[in-house]
Amino acid sequence: MNAAGALFSRFGIAFLPAIMVVAALPLIGSFSSWATLSIAGLAMGMMIFMMASGLSLIFGLMDVLNFGHSAFVTFGAFIAASTLAALGGWVGAPSLTLNLMALGAAIGAAALFGLAAGYLFERVIVRPVYRDHLRQILITMGALIVAEQIVLAIWGGSPVAVPRPALLTGSIILGDVAIEIYRLFAFGLGLAAYVALHLMLNRTRIGLLIRAGVENREMVEALGYRVDRLFIAVFMAGSALAAVGGAMWAGYQGLISATLGGEMLVLVFIVVIIGGLGSIQGSLVGALMVGLLGNYVAFLFPKLSLASNMLLMLAILMWRPNGLLPAVKR
Repeated sequence: MNAAGALFSRFGIAFLPAIMVVAALPLIGSFSSWATLSIAGLAMGMMIFMMASGLSLIFGLMDVLNFGHSAFVTFGAFIAASTLAALGGWVGAPSLTLNLMALGAAIGAAALFGLAAGYLFERVIVRPVYRDHLRQILITMGALIVAEQIVLAIWGGSPVAVPRPALLTGSIILGDVAIEIYRLFAFGLGLAAYVALHLMLNRTRIGLLIRAGVENREMVEALGYRVDRLFIAVFMAGSALAAVGGAMWAGYQGLISATLGGEMLVLVFIVVIIGGLGSIQGSLVGALMVGLLGNYVAFLFPKLSLASNMLLMLAILMWRPNGLLPAVKR
């Protein structure tokens, strides 16, 4: 494929979620139902993207199969829920300032935990098994099981309710369409995360060094840069994104349990595989497609909702075996 064809292909793939939205309208029939399902699917996709982008970053750039990634999702959800519960007076207050402070504290606490835990996880668990995928799978799966038991020991086995700040409750009514404010916020936060990651990797010196370190580690180290520190920063950033995604998912679900991370693990890996290894743009497209398809199929064919994402992954891999927008070739 020539350069023009490759550019057209990548540009066209980026619009697959939009094509899916338009194609769903005649199938759904009702405009209000279609609009509600589409907005909910986009919001869900953005939350999944925040969880999956961290894994894509770690897997694509560092070649680490981290099955313990979903543990950060679980802890992020529970830490955010506990923070919001502790700030109950701010959460339910009619003051916009107090609501924003409570929301910022919850997301910030989840992100800080992800950064700190990601650092320890990389140093203690992942570092000894670099370049050994089998051991990576075994040790990170073990870490996930241990993390779930820690969550059970701290928060118990009963589902935990997640309060929403008053500013994120309710809906915006546009004609016959009711749009939940929380879903709009989730979409905006996910979009901001994508823009920040894209700019960091493609428009900053740090991003250039990270990509150069993946291609030729020895050359970058010969120039005086510590590639291992850059990779630790990547791992920490990916873990923080997973924790923030878990915090947003907790508010979306309303009730969370210790099995949250394990339930999201398959979905996150599906998004990473669909999008292509190491591709932030691919993860975004894949996550939006997964979120939209899940909502549409659950509405039209409820019995197929659980299989829809697997069928989507099968169809994508038959069409493009390396994923939609792979960033690396292995």
